[in-house]
Amino acid sequence: MKVAVVGATGMVGEVMLKVLAERNFPISELLLVASERSVGKKLTYKNEEYTIIGLNDAITAQPDIAIFSAGGDTSLEWAPKFAEAGTTVIDNSSAWRMDPTKKLVVPEINADELTAEDKIIANPNCSTIQMVMALNPLHKKYQMKRVVVSTYQSVSGTGVKAVRQLENEIAGVQGEMAYPYPIGRNALPHCDVFLENGYTKEEMKLAREPQKILDDRTFSVSATAVRIPTAGGHSESVNVEFYKDFDLAEVRNLLSETPGVTVQDNPDTNTYPMPIYAHGKDDVFVGRIRRDETQRNTLNMWVVSDNLRKGAATNAVQIAEYLVENKLVSNTSEVVS
Repeated sequence: MKVAVVGATGMVGEVMLKVLAERNFPISELLLVASERSVGKKLTYKNEEYTIIGLNDAITAQPDIAIFSAGGDTSLEWAPKFAEAGTTVIDNSSAWRMDPTKKLVVPEINADELTAEDKIIANPNCSTIQMVMALNPLHKKYQMKRVVVSTYQSVSGTGVKAVRQLENEIAGVQGEMAYPYPIGRNALPHCDVFLENGYTKEEMKLAREPQKILDDRTFSVSATAVRIPTAGGHSESVNVEFYKDFDLAEVRNLLSETPGVTVQDNPDTNTYPMPIYAHGKDDVFVGRIRRDETQRNTLNMWVVSDNLRKGAATNAVQIAEYLVENKLVSNTSEVVS
């Protein structure tokens, strides 16, 4: 496959290259693409040096697959241009997620919806991906009625500027601020921008995207998204009301048997998911599984994942793998591993 990584110099782009290499994705030609200010710079992939090119040059090269991690505005403008040139685009931004003509895909859940005609495929929000990975097997068995989720999101979700702010605050150095307030020793109930309804964009993504991914509007999601001073990995407190009652042992078993989910749930040994443990891993970790004793048929659980991997890069690469394995993308190159 001739593969373009658009936004290769960003935080997600860097992890994307790492994941492509780790999973030995079949690349015959790699195009590293970024904004004009980065054109000409060098990046290394599998011990080989590559020169950053611009978007126009990337389209001219006609890649088979383009994985975008370059922001919503860039995706809105350029993804259709790549698609028109015959490239299949997998987009990490929010630009196409709620477009009714585009698929919103978590491979373990709904990759089978994809066809060769899908030229722009949306990657869900990082917080959504880890939540639906845990909810999907339970929804199939017990049928969700309502989900209340509070997130504890790392600064890496904002980007490199936010990571630098946290590092500067820890070091006692004055520097550029990504947030309106200090993030060290603090928690900001403010992820993305506020909307007219008082929720943030991040919270509304959590409310709407799961319904599309699970193809079910019969349940509702209410979210509060909070930024905390961790460097990587998002955590979520998830409260789920089901129509049917459940057995806790069966819940743990269902989650344990779900590909991509690891259960860490033993209070006797202080075993529970934490961002520091999820860092650099692709699984979604679930623990603190317990019955909500204030309401019938309601479950509490704690869900943690690396937001730059399964929450972004790994999920996108898994989509690309599915396209290749199922011959849903054109292959104009001789593949070499």
